[in-house]
Amino acid sequence: MAVVGFYPPSKGLSFRGEHPRRHQPDAGGIYVAGIDLAGEAEGREGAYLRAVKPRQDSTFVTIGELDFSAGDVQGQPRLRIVEHYWWTGKKHAELYAQLVDILKNVWHCRKVVVDASGVGQPVCSFLRQALGSRVSPFTFTAQSKSQSGFNLLAAINSGRLKVYADDGSVEYQEFWFEMEKARSQYRPSQTMNFYVEPAEGHDDFLMSLALLVEAGSQYAPRGARGSAQ
Repeated sequence: MAVVGFYPPSKGLSFRGEHPRRHQPDAGGIYVAGIDLAGEAEGREGAYLRAVKPRQDSTFVTIGELDFSAGDVQGQPRLRIVEHYWWTGKKHAELYAQLVDILKNVWHCRKVVVDASGVGQPVCSFLRQALGSRVSPFTFTAQSKSQSGFNLLAAINSGRLKVYADDGSVEYQEFWFEMEKARSQYRPSQTMNFYVEPAEGHDDFLMSLALLVEAGSQYAPRGARGSAQ
């Protein structure tokens, strides 16, 4: 099975947006979210765990804004990444209220796709109870992950997916680190796996990004035309 770089460096300019990172929505904006959930850790959390245990997974939320004013040739909306949230080693029970507040009260997300594989299932169920049908579970299998990887590449290659401009943040730096370290493994069955080698780092940002693209594709406003801003 061939293993190659997942993210094509030639697409770097088209993927890098000029819009600023934002910590609150614009009036009238349409927002979606992708959530990659980590296992829980005992004891300390946050930057300490990232420094002392660099292989500790994190829970990651990527917020994106949909723009229907100028889609690609297939009519897909543009998707601008506008915010990242990142917790390492924090117990899921302690995240529930914060996640609901971010998704419902801050960004008013229209669609949220959550990693419901393994430990993520209870969190996804809780969010569905709190936010209703706008939350969709996503279980990573060989087939579903392959399709999400191809969907992510299509969004990047078409130029309709943009990340916010460099703000000098740790999140921005880690995002690009994972994108550059990401690998694709193509199977004879014409399916693909994409990941970051554990010895090289994490793939929390990468998986959250793939789930964000899924959320964007699942949101279909009734008769929506023009800009989503």
